[in-house]
Amino acid sequence: MYAVIETGGKQYKVQEGDVLFIEKLANEEGSTVTFDKVVAVSKDDKVSFGTPFVSNASVTAKVLCHGKGKKIIVFKYKPKKGYRRKQGHRQPYTKIQIEKINA
Repeated sequence: MYAVIETGGKQYKVQEGDVLFIEKLANEEGSTVTFDKVVAVSKDDKVSFGTPFVSNASVTAKVLCHGKGKKIIVFKYKPKKGYRRKQGHRQPYTKIQIEKINA
């Protein structure tokens, strides 16, 4: 059984027990979060798609930790003008574990 959920502007294919890194959520570590935006659910070789979301379907997950991703260097310059800007960015994320798929 798997489901496709939408969170943070992205879609993820999840199964029970999966560990994901998603866009940062405001929930505390150790708390439970429920995703209601379920795009598709597969159960017993039957796949049901929502328009745009599957009704009465949800995915429950546990928040494991929060963190920051690897540093990305943003470097801008204009040739022959002496304009150079170097900036770093670390994207915040939330690590979750899928506990249950309700369909």
